[in-house]
Amino acid sequence: MCGIGGIVRPEGGEAIGPEPLRRMAAALHHRGPDGYGIARGPGTGLVSTRLAIFDIPGGWQPIRSESGTTIVYNGEVYNHPELRADLAASGVACRTLTDTEVVLRLIERDGLDALHRLNGQFAFALYEPGPRRLTMVRDRFGVRPLHYALKAGGTLVFASEAKGLFASGEVDARPDLGGLDDVFTTWGPRAPRTPFAGVHQLRPGGLLVWERGRVVADRTWWRPEYGAAAAEATEESLEELLRDSVRLRLRADVPVGSYLSGGLDSSVVTALARDASDHQLRTFSVAFADALYDERSQQEEVARALGTEHHVVEAGAADIAGAFRDVVLHAETPLIRTAPVPLALLARRTREQGITVVASGEGADELFWGYDLFKEVAIRRAALTDESALEALDDLYPYLAEAGGARRGPAWRRAFADAGDPDDPLFSHQTRLNATAAVKALYRPEVALEAGDSAARLRAALPERFEGWSALERAAYLELTTLMEPYLLAAQGDRVAMAHGVEGRYPFLDHRVFEHAVALAPGRKLDGMHDKIALREVAARVLPASIAERPKQPYRAPAVDPFFVPGAPEWVAERLSEDALRQVGIFDERRVAGLVRRCQAGRATGLREGMALVGVLSTQVWHDTFCGDGLQYSSHTADPMIDIELEAQPAMEGA
Repeated sequence: MCGIGGIVRPEGGEAIGPEPLRRMAAALHHRGPDGYGIARGPGTGLVSTRLAIFDIPGGWQPIRSESGTTIVYNGEVYNHPELRADLAASGVACRTLTDTEVVLRLIERDGLDALHRLNGQFAFALYEPGPRRLTMVRDRFGVRPLHYALKAGGTLVFASEAKGLFASGEVDARPDLGGLDDVFTTWGPRAPRTPFAGVHQLRPGGLLVWERGRVVADRTWWRPEYGAAAAEATEESLEELLRDSVRLRLRADVPVGSYLSGGLDSSVVTALARDASDHQLRTFSVAFADALYDERSQQEEVARALGTEHHVVEAGAADIAGAFRDVVLHAETPLIRTAPVPLALLARRTREQGITVVASGEGADELFWGYDLFKEVAIRRAALTDESALEALDDLYPYLAEAGGARRGPAWRRAFADAGDPDDPLFSHQTRLNATAAVKALYRPEVALEAGDSAARLRAALPERFEGWSALERAAYLELTTLMEPYLLAAQGDRVAMAHGVEGRYPFLDHRVFEHAVALAPGRKLDGMHDKIALREVAARVLPASIAERPKQPYRAPAVDPFFVPGAPEWVAERLSEDALRQVGIFDERRVAGLVRRCQAGRATGLREGMALVGVLSTQVWHDTFCGDGLQYSSHTADPMIDIELEAQPAMEGA
């Protein structure tokens, strides 16, 4: 696992100096704390920081082949031993044991069609000096990030994280109000947009080719399919696929642990990892002092049943407030939930325990329709012809009532029924869009006008085939593309884990598991109010019944209390002051003042107000960090482990 970056200019000329690359390496050091390497040539500079997982002594990057093609690579391809054997059988020898070189050799041999053979999570850039061509690729689900900026004149700058672009000195950090509106609509910026003007993300499953100052290709090499276009179910059972996916994701030259939330998905992954591991598995969980959020007893039950060495991190209000600004720094986006913060604390503890790779259960709810949202969609659809169906809503979202944010009854049901037009393509997500609208209600009028309508942009970008899918398939697609990648795998996943040099691995996001899931009959995923039917059958064979039958309990964290309890950090009041709000100019200071008064009085107990508070506060922190004077970019102090002169000698480096 690594952080990658580079600068390529349309024409040759002088090589990119070492200082910009050193600054980029320093900005990405957390993604690769074990060292870094650079490659420089006429008008070109590449950099890679390394988190050593495979081939510890020999896996340094950049890696250059005999043809001169050079790769910088972030991620893991789990089937690289099988692909290396295939290369060897065709006479192509690898000089390292890394998956990085396998990807380079395979693409040189087979072209970009080789991408479909890669089973993993990755983002990489290939530079070919002859045509001055840079090819950037991102994995199917967008687990690993890749940002870029195309400057006037044709220079392209890329990096795993936006801060790598800014550290280069080639790109300035400025807000993009449309990207911010994405955050306050669907919880995260939707690729290719980011919260920064002029900074783009490569799309999940995306491929971009730059050549001599022009983008000559920008397309997807993989996209999620549902309905008739979905792949047929494989002959392998779901359990066989999951066991193989977990087995592949335990491959590493370092110990692998598991995140254990106590719910069904992480428990299944942990059980299968325990079975496939040749040592006692170590598990890691987040707990809370507040019983409203705490799942400690469930986590400990699973750990005891599976015999793991279990570690717990308790996140209190002070812990969340204390780490909040650092999480915004790494997320590089405003947030509307504090949930990423305890996960950052968990990653820090995991790293302190000597674990740099963890398996996790993300993706199962999207694939097997486990969220209450899917039940809500089914109920709302049924209520279009039978209003009595709305009564089933009373059993959904129990945690909202516990938090004091909702009362059951006719008005509660009617709010769902009247959430929006049933012919709207976003019908399934209208209640979520309505909830996040509380943040946008605090905009200054001119900001609302310039930001535009994120939901309208989403509707316009939906694929043509979307209309042919069932209501639940449409909901699954939207969950996968508007929540999982931009938020769950980013702010709550890659960014907080890699902030501490921890690599998360997601067995449910093996593309074979996805294809199997979408081909299952709908009733094998959701049958009435019973969810994840096929997955629960697997769980019943590998877990005690009390765990296999456990209902979904969403992971949440306190939103308001951390910032308003006695002893809250002074910077909270400063960032929410009228002067600070006026200086940033995104939110109306008078409207925010009313919200702050409710928070101070302890009256802001609902979900909408919690998201509004976190959205405003994190935006103020984000703007100060990136667009103000909050972040300085210094050069990496150590010498590179590898320093390649591009085009100087036709020999592979990094062996």
